[in-house]
Amino acid sequence: SKKMEEELDLCRTSMAFFSDQQLCYADILSAHEVRARIEVAVINFLKALTSPDPAISNLALISRKSRNSRVNQGMLTGVSSIFLSDMLSVRSLTKANAAKAFVRVWKVMELCYQILSQEKRVTQRELFYKLLCESPDYFSSQLQVNRTIQDVVALLRCSRFSLGIMASSRGVVAGRLVLQEPNQEIVDCSECGSSGYAISGDLSLLDKLIMRSDARYIIVVEKHAIFQRLTEDRIFNHIPSILITAKGYPDIATRFLLHRMSRAFPQLPIFALVDWNPAGLAILCTFKHGSVGMGLEAYRYACNVRWLGVRVDDLQLIPEESLVPLKPRDLQIAKSLMSSEFLQEKHKEELAQMVESGKRAEIEALFYHGYDFLGKYIAKKIVQANYI
Repeated sequence: SKKMEEELDLCRTSMAFFSDQQLCYADILSAHEVRARIEVAVINFLKALTSPDPAISNLALISRKSRNSRVNQGMLTGVSSIFLSDMLSVRSLTKANAAKAFVRVWKVMELCYQILSQEKRVTQRELFYKLLCESPDYFSSQLQVNRTIQDVVALLRCSRFSLGIMASSRGVVAGRLVLQEPNQEIVDCSECGSSGYAISGDLSLLDKLIMRSDARYIIVVEKHAIFQRLTEDRIFNHIPSILITAKGYPDIATRFLLHRMSRAFPQLPIFALVDWNPAGLAILCTFKHGSVGMGLEAYRYACNVRWLGVRVDDLQLIPEESLVPLKPRDLQIAKSLMSSEFLQEKHKEELAQMVESGKRAEIEALFYHGYDFLGKYIAKKIVQANYI
């Protein structure tokens, strides 16, 4: 119809606009707009097949390699986030090593089109089982699905959530934060026990949360066990704070909620408590800058996170026997971090000292001074402005 042609023309113009930019990013779009972009991709593919000189056109995706990443410094916010530039990578049906990846993109787009048409949302795990049953020759692992979702994001330039895919969340939050979903009961996160309040994977729900707080700080905790210890001690009563953890490497939903809190409470400094090892620093940097693998969306979740501890100056508090040798995986992460342009100078110095010492220190080592020491440690560092 004429209306459909007009919508497709508008969509083509939008996609062309983004391809001309040096910095590329994923839009948050309505289901209607995403379906239009998928239809454009299908029409362009069919045009190439039915042309006088028929050919199977390659899929040109924004490259998610680290060499294609750029850091964009916010002039007003002080937040530096990762973007991807317009370097392309290709999925081709005619290349033996890329043929299956090419087909996977179409399979995932097909399912996303169906999901959006039915006004549904699915998790990546649900999507994996659906694809495993329907296309076992192309999908055999969750990793393949996750990578293909990112391929579709890189092709259509829209967020995963716009594709109808919910984030699976491991994160929890506790402390001086009151939450209310529209027309739902109020949740006081200081009364949720040591397990905290589970963060929903539905980003649209998180975006609608009404939030109130009398906290003075937000503390990001790497480990769930440490988070539980701090909430059991009700540290947020002594240090007026909100505690949040992703239980390790940060998932999208936890990063999204932290970003929302940073916008809702811009006066609250955000501190990170992580292990003194390359993985701990990588977790901090993901909260602070985003990740290269999600470069098209990374900037939406970046926050100005300060490194409270554990840092090299804290090693004097930790017995030598508690220091553990770095693992090969630690050295791989350290090498990757050192080569990235977003790592600030003081972080590089800490990382260099980790590698030089060949040791790593975990937060739990501070319990050598007693189980109530961690709260005193955090309070002292905040009061002395001992963070970077």
